[in-house]
Amino acid sequence: MSKDYYKILGVDKGASADEVKKAFKKAALEHHPDRPTGNEAKFKEANEAYRVLSDKDKRAKYDQFGSDFEQQGGFGGGMNWEDIMRATRGQGGGGGFEFNFGGQDFGDIFGDIFGGGRSRGGRRQARGNDIQVDIELDFKEAAFGVEKEISLRKQTACEVCTGTGAEPGSKMEPCGTCHGQGQVAQQQRTFLGTIQTMATCPTCQGRGEHSTKKCKHCGGDGIYSKNTTSTVKIPAGIDNGQSIRLSGHGEAAPHGGQAGDLYVAVHVRPSKEFERDGTDVYVEREISFPQAVLGDTIEVPTLDGTVKMLVPEGTESGQMIRLKDKGIVLVGRAQRGDQYVKIKIVVPKKPSRTAKKLLEELKGEL
Repeated sequence: MSKDYYKILGVDKGASADEVKKAFKKAALEHHPDRPTGNEAKFKEANEAYRVLSDKDKRAKYDQFGSDFEQQGGFGGGMNWEDIMRATRGQGGGGGFEFNFGGQDFGDIFGDIFGGGRSRGGRRQARGNDIQVDIELDFKEAAFGVEKEISLRKQTACEVCTGTGAEPGSKMEPCGTCHGQGQVAQQQRTFLGTIQTMATCPTCQGRGEHSTKKCKHCGGDGIYSKNTTSTVKIPAGIDNGQSIRLSGHGEAAPHGGQAGDLYVAVHVRPSKEFERDGTDVYVEREISFPQAVLGDTIEVPTLDGTVKMLVPEGTESGQMIRLKDKGIVLVGRAQRGDQYVKIKIVVPKKPSRTAKKLLEELKGEL
């Protein structure tokens, strides 16, 4: 059965090469197996679609014969699944590899997605490691938001050389290995042909230059390990299992590169009184049989404190009474959810003689 490559990438049949490339980037970011939303089957489909639609000749044959045009002798070439995964794991993506196969620069695509990044002049820019920390909040802290201090030991930029790795006042010279390019070319032979890769220069770490004298404080790395404290603002309404990303608060990169990110994973301790469902809050209150029949005003705990609530006449066990705008704030908005009070009618197991007599008299009335 012929596959609809345009539908797979979510583009029109008349989409330009740039539109096809952007659509593939989006699909690859969403479906890459190393991502939380990863789906290997969909990633393979997107890769297959891009290989065809990004090639003018293959696209023309596909438009004429459909995805079975390879049986007409028109497919061939292109990067296979193993090459793609090698390009985006370890060796590729953020590791500084470029794959150029059949005119398709997969390194450019996956470098954007997985953090390769370039500095001016086409040089690869080193990036510091991301850090993840876990914090625990009580129910009300998560509901209303709070500020927390996070202490950790991480690689930070050297204050003496400002992260360059050069002794202050020393001169900078072009790197003799990469001749100032920051990258070195490599070639790899496979059964599909020769793949040319561009790797970060191991001598200058992609800077294209080095100092005549290394910084004495950090040994020329531009970073050193240090105890740090960061303040993170937890937004009101955050839920258990959600994370907060602090851009640039991860580990510093060697030689003045881009710092990594700090991810704060939130764990909310369960409440003894409240249960949460989205932005709504649920509590349970017990009332007596007479209160249910005659109605009453009772005290109910809310996130804002105790309030008085009217229980209407004839309330049944399990009935929900809504307290408007007493729930949890929706993250990023001022809007609040509601609180629902579940009524539980408590029936005495051993009623007194007086109670039994009165109930007998009421049998015919109720």
